[in-house]
Amino acid sequence: MYAIIYHEDVKKDIKALGKNIAIQIFKKIEKVAKNPILGDELGNKANLDLKGFRKVYVDNKKVRIVYKIIDNKIEIFIIAIGKRDDMEVYKKASNRLDG
Repeated sequence: MYAIIYHEDVKKDIKALGKNIAIQIFKKIEKVAKNPILGDELGNKANLDLKGFRKVYVDNKKVRIVYKIIDNKIEIFIIAIGKRDDMEVYKKASNRLDG
């Protein structure tokens, strides 16, 4: 099982989505920890370079968890969680990479 590492702002992402969705998020993260290649590869999304990252869905595909598999450390780095509306979650992920 892979260890889960969170970007420092992911806590805020989860809080903003509410308790019911948070429960779904943690259940999905648990599945990803056991099977990291569960998510779809991202690549270039709306001119945002997210190569090496993957996404999984929660809440009937309304919410995405964006993460990267770090095989040499047996870790999964979760960089952003949020809604796809206006590519919000992907922009957040890209900004956190740059920052």
